[in-house]
Amino acid sequence: MYITSLKINGFKNLENIVIKPDRHTNILYGKNAQGKTNLIEAVWLCTGARSFRNTRDRDLIGFDKENFSIELEMDDGSRIQKISAAAAKVNPKEKRVSLNGVKLKNMSQLFGKLKCVIFTPEDLELSKGSPDNRRNFLDLSVSQIKLSYPAVTAKYENILQQRNALLKNISFGNAAADMLDIFDRQLSEIGAYISMLRYNYVKKLSAYASALYSEISKNSEKLELSYQSSVFSRLEGRTDYMESMADEYYEAVRKNIDGDIKCGFTQAGVHRDDLIARINGLYVRDYASQGQHRSVALILKLAQGYILRQETDDPPVILLDDILSELDRNRQDYVISKIKDMQIFITCCEKSPDFAKGRVYHIEKGRVENVSSHR
Repeated sequence: MYITSLKINGFKNLENIVIKPDRHTNILYGKNAQGKTNLIEAVWLCTGARSFRNTRDRDLIGFDKENFSIELEMDDGSRIQKISAAAAKVNPKEKRVSLNGVKLKNMSQLFGKLKCVIFTPEDLELSKGSPDNRRNFLDLSVSQIKLSYPAVTAKYENILQQRNALLKNISFGNAAADMLDIFDRQLSEIGAYISMLRYNYVKKLSAYASALYSEISKNSEKLELSYQSSVFSRLEGRTDYMESMADEYYEAVRKNIDGDIKCGFTQAGVHRDDLIARINGLYVRDYASQGQHRSVALILKLAQGYILRQETDDPPVILLDDILSELDRNRQDYVISKIKDMQIFITCCEKSPDFAKGRVYHIEKGRVENVSSHR
Protein backbone atom coordinates (compact mmCIF):
# COMPACT_ATOMS: atom_id res chain seq x y z
CA MET A 1 0.00 0.00 0.00
CA TYR A 2 1.20 3.50 -0.77
CA ILE A 3 -0.21 7.01 -1.14
CA THR A 4 -0.18 8.29 -4.72
CA SER A 5 -1.70 11.75 -4.27
CA LEU A 6 -2.42 14.14 -1.41
CA LYS A 7 -4.33 17.45 -1.44
CA ILE A 8 -4.89 19.45 1.75
CA ASN A 9 -6.32 22.90 2.33
CA GLY A 10 -7.44 24.70 5.48
CA PHE A 11 -6.28 21.90 7.78
CA LYS A 12 -4.70 23.87 10.63
CA ASN A 13 -2.12 26.10 8.91
CA LEU A 14 -1.86 24.08 5.68
CA GLU A 15 -2.75 25.86 2.44
CA ASN A 16 -3.09 24.42 -1.05
CA ILE A 17 -0.92 21.38 -0.44
CA VAL A 18 -0.77 19.28 -3.61
CA ILE A 19 1.84 16.53 -3.75
CA LYS A 20 2.48 13.26 -5.54
CA PRO A 21 4.44 11.28 -2.94
CA ASP A 22 7.33 9.04 -3.88
CA ARG A 23 6.65 5.31 -3.70
CA HIS A 24 9.41 4.93 -1.12
CA THR A 25 10.81 7.92 0.80
CA ASN A 26 9.27 11.35 1.35
CA ILE A 27 11.14 13.91 3.44
CA LEU A 28 9.21 16.90 4.82
CA TYR A 29 11.67 19.43 6.17
CA GLY A 30 11.45 22.95 7.54
CA LYS A 31 11.65 24.94 10.74
CA ASN A 32 9.41 24.22 13.72
CA ALA A 33 5.72 25.22 13.57
CA GLN A 34 5.66 25.39 9.76
CA GLY A 35 3.15 22.57 9.24
CA LYS A 36 5.20 19.39 8.81
CA THR A 37 3.42 17.52 11.62
CA ASN A 38 0.07 18.93 10.50
CA LEU A 39 0.58 17.19 7.15
CA ILE A 40 1.37 13.91 8.91
CA GLU A 41 -1.69 14.37 11.11
CA ALA A 42 -3.93 14.90 8.08
CA VAL A 43 -2.68 11.63 6.58
CA TRP A 44 -3.21 9.84 9.90
CA LEU A 45 -6.83 11.03 10.19
CA CYS A 46 -7.53 9.35 6.85
CA THR A 47 -6.89 6.00 8.57
CA GLY A 48 -10.07 6.58 10.61
CA ALA A 49 -8.14 6.76 13.89
CA ARG A 50 -8.26 9.67 16.32
CA SER A 51 -5.65 12.38 16.09
CA PHE A 52 -2.36 11.27 17.65
CA ARG A 53 -2.13 14.83 19.03
CA ASN A 54 -5.62 14.66 20.60
CA THR A 55 -6.65 17.70 18.55
CA ARG A 56 -10.20 18.88 19.13
CA ASP A 57 -12.48 18.96 16.09
CA ARG A 58 -12.75 22.75 16.00
CA ASP A 59 -8.96 23.07 16.10
CA LEU A 60 -8.53 20.99 12.94
CA ILE A 61 -9.65 24.02 10.94
CA GLY A 62 -7.16 26.84 10.49
CA PHE A 63 -7.59 29.87 12.74
CA ASP A 64 -8.40 32.14 9.80
CA LYS A 65 -10.17 29.47 7.72
CA GLU A 66 -13.84 28.54 7.40
CA ASN A 67 -13.30 24.88 6.50
CA PHE A 68 -10.74 22.22 5.73
CA SER A 69 -10.53 19.55 3.06
CA ILE A 70 -8.32 16.50 2.57
CA GLU A 71 -8.19 14.36 -0.56
CA LEU A 72 -5.96 11.31 -0.50
CA GLU A 73 -5.48 8.67 -3.18
CA MET A 74 -3.76 5.36 -2.48
CA ASP A 75 -2.78 2.24 -4.34
CA ASP A 76 -3.81 -0.83 -2.33
CA GLY A 77 -2.17 -3.27 -4.70
CA SER A 78 -5.28 -3.92 -6.76
CA ARG A 79 -6.71 -0.48 -7.49
CA ILE A 80 -6.53 3.23 -6.71
CA GLN A 81 -8.85 4.29 -3.88
CA LYS A 82 -9.79 7.84 -2.92
CA ILE A 83 -10.53 9.17 0.56
CA SER A 84 -12.10 12.61 1.01
CA ALA A 85 -12.74 14.43 4.28
CA ALA A 86 -13.98 17.95 4.95
CA ALA A 87 -15.53 19.99 7.75
CA ALA A 88 -16.75 23.55 8.28
CA LYS A 89 -16.09 25.77 11.28
CA VAL A 90 -19.81 26.31 11.87
CA ASN A 91 -20.12 22.63 12.86
CA PRO A 92 -16.68 20.95 12.93
CA LYS A 93 -17.99 17.68 14.38
CA GLU A 94 -20.09 17.08 11.26
CA LYS A 95 -17.41 15.90 8.88
CA ARG A 96 -18.17 15.04 5.26
CA VAL A 97 -16.35 11.80 4.57
CA SER A 98 -16.35 9.60 1.50
CA LEU A 99 -14.54 6.59 0.12
CA ASN A 100 -14.41 6.33 -3.66
CA GLY A 101 -17.24 8.83 -3.86
CA VAL A 102 -19.50 6.92 -1.46
CA LYS A 103 -20.50 8.97 1.60
CA LEU A 104 -19.67 7.53 5.02
CA LYS A 105 -21.31 8.33 8.34
CA ASN A 106 -18.06 9.26 10.07
CA MET A 107 -14.26 9.09 9.89
CA SER A 108 -14.12 5.84 11.86
CA GLN A 109 -15.68 4.00 8.90
CA LEU A 110 -12.38 4.52 7.07
CA PHE A 111 -10.69 2.16 9.51
CA GLY A 112 -8.78 -0.58 7.74
CA LYS A 113 -8.66 1.19 4.36
CA LEU A 114 -5.45 3.21 4.70
CA LYS A 115 -3.02 1.27 6.87
CA CYS A 116 -0.40 3.36 8.67
CA VAL A 117 2.02 3.04 11.55
CA ILE A 118 3.11 6.29 13.16
CA PHE A 119 6.22 7.01 15.22
CA THR A 120 6.22 10.21 17.31
CA PRO A 121 8.60 11.50 20.01
CA GLU A 122 5.87 10.70 22.54
CA ASP A 123 6.07 7.04 21.53
CA LEU A 124 9.56 6.92 23.03
CA GLU A 125 7.81 7.09 26.41
CA LEU A 126 5.72 4.01 25.61
CA SER A 127 7.72 1.55 27.70
CA LYS A 128 8.05 3.77 30.77
CA GLY A 129 4.88 5.83 30.60
CA SER A 130 1.51 5.03 32.13
CA PRO A 131 -0.27 1.69 31.54
CA ASP A 132 -3.02 3.68 29.81
CA ASN A 133 -0.61 4.49 26.97
CA ARG A 134 0.26 0.83 26.49
CA ARG A 135 -3.40 -0.22 26.57
CA ASN A 136 -4.16 2.37 23.90
CA PHE A 137 -1.26 1.04 21.84
CA LEU A 138 -2.59 -2.51 22.11
CA ASP A 139 -6.16 -1.51 21.29
CA LEU A 140 -5.10 0.47 18.22
CA SER A 141 -2.89 -2.40 17.07
CA VAL A 142 -5.67 -4.98 17.48
CA SER A 143 -8.12 -2.64 15.71
CA GLN A 144 -5.90 -2.47 12.64
CA ILE A 145 -6.28 -6.21 12.05
CA LYS A 146 -9.77 -6.76 13.51
CA LEU A 147 -11.95 -3.96 12.23
CA SER A 148 -14.91 -4.68 14.55
CA TYR A 149 -12.71 -4.18 17.62
CA PRO A 150 -13.12 -0.38 18.03
CA ALA A 151 -16.87 -0.82 18.45
CA VAL A 152 -16.21 -3.45 21.14
CA THR A 153 -13.86 -1.24 23.16
CA ALA A 154 -16.22 1.74 22.78
CA LYS A 155 -19.09 -0.33 24.16
CA TYR A 156 -16.92 -1.48 27.08
CA GLU A 157 -15.97 2.12 27.92
CA ASN A 158 -19.61 3.18 27.80
CA ILE A 159 -20.70 0.42 30.18
CA LEU A 160 -17.75 1.10 32.47
CA GLN A 161 -18.67 4.79 32.72
CA GLN A 162 -22.26 3.89 33.57
CA ARG A 163 -21.11 1.41 36.21
CA ASN A 164 -18.75 3.94 37.78
CA ALA A 165 -21.51 6.56 37.88
CA LEU A 166 -23.80 4.03 39.57
CA LEU A 167 -21.07 3.18 42.10
CA LYS A 168 -20.93 6.83 43.15
CA ASN A 169 -24.71 7.00 43.47
CA ILE A 170 -24.69 3.85 45.62
CA SER A 171 -22.00 5.31 47.88
CA PHE A 172 -24.15 8.43 48.36
CA GLY A 173 -27.19 6.29 49.16
CA ASN A 174 -29.02 7.26 45.97
CA ALA A 175 -29.14 3.77 44.41
CA ALA A 176 -29.20 0.11 45.42
CA ALA A 177 -26.17 -2.19 45.00
CA ASP A 178 -28.20 -4.89 43.26
CA MET A 179 -28.52 -2.53 40.28
CA LEU A 180 -24.87 -3.29 39.48
CA ASP A 181 -25.53 -6.81 38.28
CA ILE A 182 -26.71 -5.92 34.78
CA PHE A 183 -23.57 -3.84 34.18
CA ASP A 184 -21.36 -6.54 35.67
CA ARG A 185 -22.74 -9.16 33.30
CA GLN A 186 -22.15 -6.95 30.28
CA LEU A 187 -18.66 -5.92 31.37
CA SER A 188 -17.74 -9.55 31.91
CA GLU A 189 -18.79 -10.71 28.47
CA ILE A 190 -17.06 -7.88 26.63
CA GLY A 191 -14.06 -7.77 28.96
CA ALA A 192 -13.37 -11.48 28.49
CA TYR A 193 -13.41 -11.01 24.71
CA ILE A 194 -11.03 -8.02 24.89
CA SER A 195 -8.70 -9.95 27.20
CA MET A 196 -8.50 -12.84 24.74
CA LEU A 197 -7.81 -10.62 21.73
CA ARG A 198 -5.20 -8.53 23.53
CA TYR A 199 -3.44 -11.60 24.88
CA ASN A 200 -3.26 -13.25 21.46
CA TYR A 201 -1.93 -10.04 19.93
CA VAL A 202 0.76 -9.72 22.60
CA LYS A 203 1.92 -13.25 21.78
CA LYS A 204 2.54 -12.18 18.18
CA LEU A 205 4.02 -8.88 19.31
CA SER A 206 6.43 -10.64 21.65
CA ALA A 207 7.68 -12.97 18.93
CA TYR A 208 8.50 -10.12 16.54
CA ALA A 209 9.78 -7.77 19.24
CA SER A 210 12.12 -10.37 20.76
CA ALA A 211 13.75 -11.04 17.39
CA LEU A 212 14.06 -7.35 16.55
CA TYR A 213 15.45 -6.46 19.96
CA SER A 214 18.10 -9.15 19.66
CA GLU A 215 19.22 -7.44 16.46
CA ILE A 216 19.32 -3.92 17.87
CA SER A 217 21.18 -5.11 20.99
CA LYS A 218 23.51 -7.31 18.91
CA ASN A 219 22.28 -10.39 20.82
CA SER A 220 23.49 -9.02 24.15
CA GLU A 221 20.00 -8.65 25.64
CA LYS A 222 16.74 -10.59 25.55
CA LEU A 223 13.36 -8.83 25.45
CA GLU A 224 10.20 -10.58 26.62
CA LEU A 225 6.66 -9.20 26.49
CA SER A 226 3.63 -10.43 28.39
CA TYR A 227 0.05 -9.38 28.96
CA GLN A 228 -0.75 -8.63 32.60
CA SER A 229 -4.44 -9.21 33.32
CA SER A 230 -6.11 -7.88 36.46
CA VAL A 231 -8.73 -10.64 36.13
CA PHE A 232 -7.26 -13.81 34.62
CA SER A 233 -4.39 -15.87 35.98
CA ARG A 234 -4.26 -17.89 32.74
CA LEU A 235 -5.17 -16.86 29.20
CA GLU A 236 -3.06 -19.21 27.09
CA GLY A 237 -5.18 -21.21 24.67
CA ARG A 238 -8.49 -19.87 25.95
CA THR A 239 -11.31 -19.16 23.53
CA ASP A 240 -14.30 -19.61 25.84
CA TYR A 241 -14.95 -15.89 26.28
CA MET A 242 -18.72 -16.43 26.03
CA GLU A 243 -18.73 -19.04 28.79
CA SER A 244 -16.19 -19.80 31.52
CA MET A 245 -14.02 -16.75 30.79
CA ALA A 246 -17.05 -14.47 31.18
CA ASP A 247 -17.99 -16.28 34.40
CA GLU A 248 -14.49 -15.88 35.79
CA TYR A 249 -14.47 -12.20 34.86
CA TYR A 250 -17.88 -11.76 36.51
CA GLU A 251 -16.65 -13.36 39.74
CA ALA A 252 -13.62 -11.06 39.82
CA VAL A 253 -15.79 -7.98 39.37
CA ARG A 254 -18.34 -9.07 41.97
CA LYS A 255 -15.60 -9.88 44.49
CA ASN A 256 -14.56 -6.22 44.48
CA ILE A 257 -18.01 -4.67 44.85
CA ASP A 258 -17.54 -3.35 48.39
CA GLY A 259 -14.21 -1.79 47.49
CA ASP A 260 -15.59 -0.42 44.23
CA ILE A 261 -18.46 1.29 46.06
CA LYS A 262 -16.08 2.73 48.61
CA CYS A 263 -13.67 4.21 46.05
CA GLY A 264 -16.28 5.00 43.39
CA PHE A 265 -14.73 3.18 40.43
CA THR A 266 -14.26 -0.33 39.02
CA GLN A 267 -10.97 -1.75 40.26
CA ALA A 268 -10.65 -4.91 38.15
CA GLY A 269 -10.99 -5.30 34.42
CA VAL A 270 -9.30 -4.78 31.08
CA HIS A 271 -9.15 -1.04 31.79
CA ARG A 272 -6.56 -1.87 34.49
CA ASP A 273 -4.43 -4.32 32.50
CA ASP A 274 -0.93 -3.69 31.19
CA LEU A 275 1.69 -4.72 28.65
CA ILE A 276 4.78 -5.84 30.58
CA ALA A 277 8.29 -5.80 29.12
CA ARG A 278 11.36 -7.48 30.60
CA ILE A 279 14.99 -7.31 29.49
CA ASN A 280 17.07 -10.24 30.70
CA GLY A 281 14.31 -10.98 33.20
CA LEU A 282 14.19 -7.48 34.72
CA TYR A 283 11.17 -5.19 34.44
CA VAL A 284 11.86 -2.52 31.81
CA ARG A 285 9.59 -0.04 33.58
CA ASP A 286 11.66 -0.19 36.77
CA TYR A 287 15.21 -1.03 35.73
CA ALA A 288 15.84 -0.06 32.08
CA SER A 289 18.21 2.71 31.06
CA GLN A 290 17.04 5.61 28.89
CA GLY A 291 18.61 3.93 25.86
CA GLN A 292 16.86 0.65 26.59
CA HIS A 293 13.50 2.42 26.97
CA ARG A 294 13.96 4.03 23.56
CA SER A 295 14.97 0.77 21.96
CA VAL A 296 11.95 -1.07 23.42
CA ALA A 297 9.57 1.66 22.24
CA LEU A 298 11.00 1.57 18.72
CA ILE A 299 10.82 -2.21 18.61
CA LEU A 300 7.16 -2.18 19.72
CA LYS A 301 6.26 0.15 16.85
CA LEU A 302 8.32 -1.80 14.31
CA ALA A 303 6.70 -5.04 15.47
CA GLN A 304 3.28 -3.40 15.09
CA GLY A 305 4.10 -2.65 11.46
CA TYR A 306 5.39 -6.16 10.78
CA ILE A 307 2.28 -7.77 12.28
CA LEU A 308 0.03 -5.45 10.26
CA ARG A 309 1.85 -6.46 7.09
CA GLN A 310 1.66 -10.15 7.97
CA GLU A 311 -2.03 -10.11 8.89
CA THR A 312 -3.22 -8.01 5.94
CA ASP A 313 -0.61 -9.09 3.38
CA ASP A 314 -0.04 -5.39 2.72
CA PRO A 315 2.89 -3.24 3.91
CA PRO A 316 1.63 -0.18 5.83
CA VAL A 317 2.61 3.42 5.21
CA ILE A 318 5.15 4.57 7.81
CA LEU A 319 4.88 8.07 9.32
CA LEU A 320 8.01 9.25 11.17
CA ASP A 321 7.14 12.53 12.86
CA ASP A 322 10.39 14.16 14.03
CA ILE A 323 11.45 10.86 15.51
CA LEU A 324 14.90 10.51 13.95
CA SER A 325 16.19 13.67 15.65
CA GLU A 326 15.47 11.97 18.98
CA LEU A 327 17.64 8.93 18.15
CA ASP A 328 21.34 8.30 17.90
CA ARG A 329 22.77 7.39 14.51
CA ASN A 330 22.77 3.63 15.15
CA ARG A 331 19.07 3.60 16.01
CA GLN A 332 18.29 5.87 13.05
CA ASP A 333 20.03 3.50 10.67
CA TYR A 334 18.34 0.48 12.25
CA VAL A 335 14.82 1.92 11.92
CA ILE A 336 15.33 2.96 8.30
CA SER A 337 16.79 -0.44 7.40
CA LYS A 338 13.70 -2.19 8.75
CA ILE A 339 11.12 -0.13 6.85
CA LYS A 340 12.98 0.53 3.60
CA ASP A 341 10.52 -1.61 1.60
CA MET A 342 7.54 0.48 2.77
CA GLN A 343 6.42 3.98 1.84
CA ILE A 344 7.83 6.43 4.40
CA PHE A 345 7.02 10.02 5.32
CA ILE A 346 9.71 11.66 7.46
CA THR A 347 9.49 15.09 9.09
CA CYS A 348 12.71 16.83 10.11
CA CYS A 349 14.08 20.32 10.60
CA GLU A 350 16.90 20.14 8.10
CA LYS A 351 17.31 18.55 4.70
CA SER A 352 19.47 15.47 5.11
CA PRO A 353 21.56 13.76 2.45
CA ASP A 354 21.57 10.45 4.31
CA PHE A 355 18.24 8.97 3.27
CA ALA A 356 17.46 6.66 0.40
CA LYS A 357 16.27 8.06 -2.90
CA GLY A 358 12.90 9.74 -2.90
CA ARG A 359 11.29 13.20 -2.81
CA VAL A 360 12.10 16.14 -0.57
CA TYR A 361 9.48 18.74 0.32
CA HIS A 362 10.35 22.05 1.96
CA ILE A 363 7.44 23.12 4.18
CA GLU A 364 7.20 26.79 5.16
CA LYS A 365 4.23 28.69 6.61
CA GLY A 366 1.88 25.84 5.79
CA ARG A 367 2.86 25.55 2.15
CA VAL A 368 5.13 23.35 0.07
CA GLU A 369 7.74 25.87 -1.06
CA ASN A 370 9.99 23.52 -2.95
CA VAL A 371 10.02 19.94 -4.20
CA SER A 372 13.19 18.13 -5.19
CA SER A 373 14.28 14.59 -5.87
CA HIS A 374 16.84 12.80 -3.72
CA ARG A 375 18.95 10.33 -5.69
